[in-house]
Amino acid sequence: QLVESGGRLVQPGDSLRLSCVASGITVDRNTIAWFRQAPGKSREGVGCISMYGETYADSVKGRFTISRDLAENSVYLQMSALKPEDTAVYYCAAKYGVQPVLMAGRYGFWGRGTQVTVSS
Repeated sequence: QLVESGGRLVQPGDSLRLSCVASGITVDRNTIAWFRQAPGKSREGVGCISMYGETYADSVKGRFTISRDLAENSVYLQMSALKPEDTAVYYCAAKYGVQPVLMAGRYGFWGRGTQVTVSS
């Protein structure tokens, strides 16, 4: 089970941190990813983290950072310099194994999502 939290309405340029608490799958030995889906658009990979490190989509490189807390079995998405085009429902996803891929079909576990809205 994956439970996201932290989404809310923010202004352009703001920062925001999303949390994903995992149960039933350990974040230290598997890959946890963040995806997002804006209205009318397909789901997009944001980034993922495993013991091999992090991978990010070009659209968020330099602005978003993924980290994990092994003791809490949680993963975080720190977002900065937010833009209106970052508005979406953000999903946490998990897959077995440590290969860092951002293909939604490779992930078997999904949270319900948390809404992030960037607007002035």
